[in-house]
Order: sequence, then structure tokens, then C-alpha cells
Amino acid sequence: MGEKSVPSLRRRRVKRSCPSCGPEPGGEEKKRRGKPTSVQLFPPELVDHIISFLPVRDVVSLGQTCHYLHEVCDSEGVWRRMCHRLSPRLRKQGSGVRPWKRAAILNYTKGLYFQAFGGRHRCLSKTVAPVLAHGYRRFLPTKDHIFILDYTGTLFFLKNALVSSTLGQIQWKRACRYVLLCRGAKDFASDPRGDTVYRKYLYVLATQEQPEVVGTTHSQSCDCVEVYLQSNGQRVFKMTFHHSMSFKQIVLVGQETQRALLLLTEEGKIYSLVVNETQLDQPRSYTVQLALRKVSRCLPHLRVACMASNQSSTLYITDQGGVYFEVHTPGVYRDLFGTLQAFDPTDQQMPLALSLPAKVLFCALGYNHLGLVDEFGRIFMQGNNRYGQLGTGDKMDRGEPTQVHYPQRPVALWCGLNHSLVLSQGSDFSKELLGCGCGAGGRLPGWPKGSASFVKLHIKVPLCACSLCSTRECLYVLSSHDIEHHPAYRDLPASRVAGTPEPSLGAGAAQDPGGAVARACEQYLSQIHSCPTLQDRMEKMKEAVGRMPLMAAQKDFFWEALDMLQRAAGGVGQGPPAPDS
Repeated sequence: MGEKSVPSLRRRRVKRSCPSCGPEPGGEEKKRRGKPTSVQLFPPELVDHIISFLPVRDVVSLGQTCHYLHEVCDSEGVWRRMCHRLSPRLRKQGSGVRPWKRAAILNYTKGLYFQAFGGRHRCLSKTVAPVLAHGYRRFLPTKDHIFILDYTGTLFFLKNALVSSTLGQIQWKRACRYVLLCRGAKDFASDPRGDTVYRKYLYVLATQEQPEVVGTTHSQSCDCVEVYLQSNGQRVFKMTFHHSMSFKQIVLVGQETQRALLLLTEEGKIYSLVVNETQLDQPRSYTVQLALRKVSRCLPHLRVACMASNQSSTLYITDQGGVYFEVHTPGVYRDLFGTLQAFDPTDQQMPLALSLPAKVLFCALGYNHLGLVDEFGRIFMQGNNRYGQLGTGDKMDRGEPTQVHYPQRPVALWCGLNHSLVLSQGSDFSKELLGCGCGAGGRLPGWPKGSASFVKLHIKVPLCACSLCSTRECLYVLSSHDIEHHPAYRDLPASRVAGTPEPSLGAGAAQDPGGAVARACEQYLSQIHSCPTLQDRMEKMKEAVGRMPLMAAQKDFFWEALDMLQRAAGGVGQGPPAPDS
């Protein structure tokens, strides 16, 4: 910001009425006292101390008035005092380039809002905030309670949060209390179904210090998974992993008797183990086997960035923006792809590559439909569209990702049983909530009959809203602003404004068998030819096989054949063997 004239401080003039003070000052003294006093004449420590008592919103606005006040309001000393005022118990600075500013804004903007479906009020109500929480990173509602994870890895348990009012509506209990459930938490998950009735257990991925081993002088931190009862927060099960394995995300998939835990490592590999939830509350020991998932075993070059799951399917997004899918039941497969041609019931872990024209940043996975958001802020929907939950304007199912014409760039996306929600941000940084699909039960406020296109819901959304979740009874919106989390969207090139998809091996095979597919094959051949080592060529070929519309057995055949050729090459460029499950 360029140099501007420094504004003067408004000074209160007091008329002297005491006789001992002498006569009223003369004209010259009045002129001298009437001159403006610059704020730069005050000691910097005093200015910092005064500004630190202003609200965060006023400090940001004051820093936009001139260059001098911008430097003063943006100093870490001011933000450190403000952070101590907002969170007196927070004594350690956080991480990042601007730790105190980030911590102060996280604690100023944190909030969890909810609205009960069927109520008369169209404004979100704010819940009780845990005083010890350092911002809000994630939340999860269960049958009776709500779990909140902050930015220091502390998991809070809000007990008896929702109750029924005299009118039969769900409302927040003002006298609810919170309990610190776990420290060092990285992620947590519960039953992936949308109905909170099924969320009996809470699985927490955490890192904890292990006691010193005999012969060593220091303790080691190991990752573990702890299982808690959602009803009372009691821990019923714990499994600890070797200190060499570090995980960052956990999701659940499958039925209660065959509950699969998928764990994502820091290196982008997927491991899985199976537990029986019906036996977790019994006092006995269990033996579980941790195995490498097929998507990481057959495609070792892929580095998975994040996962999403429901009861019968899992979606993986790689660090390069690629999307791979697992579908475990024929009914969901038919809803998602419109056919059972490539479904193999004997190999449910076979990863299926979804073809999109750009890099995918995040996704939402419902029961039988899904949503993807790419690097340009475009939304692609796929799956069952019986209630118009894809937002395409009709009720025709989509067997491949279909772009939804959406003017604004989304902040968060959520897919439910038969409706979808999008949290978007306008050019003036205001937030609004849009939805489509079934509107029964008040799940689309203002649209009781539903809509086949995304429509603006009658809800006033908080300015710093960042994520959302919808259950059968309530709509939840999480508010938190992280200054280090910048929008990653790019401007759409002029050549792609029309929305024409790029050619790929999986899309357009039925409509244009000799056009788009042939061009995509030529592109892969060119990329294979430019690979410097044999292993790079093998990995690129495996990637091409994964994107071909082949049966599961055919993909396994090609992958095994490529591994055999690589081993027979005499170890040239050979990587480490993939572990067996």
C-alpha cells in the first residue's frame, strides 16, 4: 500500500472551570493546541498496546487505512496480545509463518452453527464453544453428541448437546458440557452412513508417546487407533502401530461385522484392517492384520492425497489430481456407472479410474452419487439422479462425471442420501448455501418440494464458514478461517471455457472408439517414450492400463505381466517389491 497522509487523533477539549488553574489560555495557545497530533509521536509500544484491545475485525480494517497503521496492525506483537486476550490458556505460539496472527484469527472465527429442520427460524444458531479449543478443524455429529477437533490435535466431546423442545423440535441444550476426549489426534471417523443412529463407535487416529524401551534413552512416538463409545466417551479398544509407520487420515467402509479401516500414510499409501464392531465391547484381545490396499499394491507409483468413503464404496484422490474408485456392491455400481459390465464381485478392491478434464482438489461421496471439484472451481456430479440430487436440471442418471453449470467457486461440497449441498463464496467474500435434490423434511430450507438444480437456500451463512454436514434432524456449518489456507483455484484457460473435455482412455470409448481413445493412446505412448528409466516407463504403462475400460481380471493380467517383465529385466530400474496382504 502506498504512502498516504497519517490521520490525526481526535482530541477531546476540556474547558477549565477551576479558579486555581488560572485564566483561559490565549489565542496563540489555542492555535497551538488546535494543531493535529500525529499518531507517530506516540511510543510504538503504547500504540501496539492500545490496538491490541480492538476487535479482530476492527484491527484488520484499521490496517487498511494507511501504510504506517498497516505495519503496526500487522505486527506479531499486536497479534500475540490479541491471541492471549482471546485464548488466555494458549501460551505457545502455533506453526506457520505468522503463528500469532494465525492463532488469533482461528480463535476469533471459530464457531459451530446448526439449524434444526422444520423450524421457523432461518438463521443458524451458534453452539456452545469449548474454551480450550484452538480453532475448529473438523467436527462430526453422532446420535446424541458432537465431536470437535481443533488445530492442536485436541478432540472435544460435547455431551448431550441436542435435545427435543416442548414443540417437538430439536434445539441446542444451553447447559451442555464438553469433555476433553483425546490429545494428539490426527483424524477421526465413524459409521460412514448419513444416519447418525448407526454411529455407535468413534475411531480416533492419534499419535502418542510410548514409554522408554530397555536399552534406549528416549521415548518413541507411535500412531494408534483408539475406539470410543459415542454414548459416554469410554474407550473400548486400542491398537498401536510400529513407530516407522505414520498415518494422516482414517476412513471406514463396510458393515459392522466386517468393518474395514482404511489408513492413509504420509507417503500416500493405503493400508487396511478389518474389525468386528459387535465384539469391541467384550473384554478380550484381538488379532488384526494390517495389509496394503490393492490400489497401492497394483499402482505403487500413485501417491494418494486424501480419501472419502461410504458404506459400500471408497474414493481416492492422488497428489496429481487423479481419481480412483472402489465399489463393493452391484447396486451402487449400477447407480454410479449405469451398467454392471465391468463389475467383478470376486474382486471388490479393484481401483477404477474416473476420467476428468482437470486436476481434482476435493470431493463428496453420498450413498449412490458423488461430487468432484477441480482446480478451476468447476463441479462434476455422477450417479443416481432420481430426486435431482446431481443438480443437472433434470432427473436423468449420469454414468460418468458431468459438469454442473455453477457460477461461483465452491468452498465445500456435501452429498447426502438424496440431496446435495454446496457452500460457495461470492466476489465480495460473502458466503451462501445452495442445494438440490429432495426437499422433504426441511432438508432444503425454503424449497420443501426440492429442486433438480442448485438453488439458494433460505439460510444466513456465517462469513467464515468453511465446511458443512447434514443429518436427518439438523444442518451443521463449521466456521473457521486459516490465513495459511489460500484458495487453490486457477483461472480457466480460454481454450477450455467452452467446457469440452480432454480425451482420455476411459471416456468416449462407446461414442468415438477411433477418435478420442486413439489420441489418448498416442499421448501415453509419447509420455512412455520420454521416460528416462525402465521403471518410469513401467509405471506410466500401469497408469495407462488403470485408465483403460477393461475388466478387473484383464487389468490384473496386464499389471502382473508388467511386473514379470520388470523383474526379468535383470533388476534395471527395479523398485522395491510390493508387500502382499
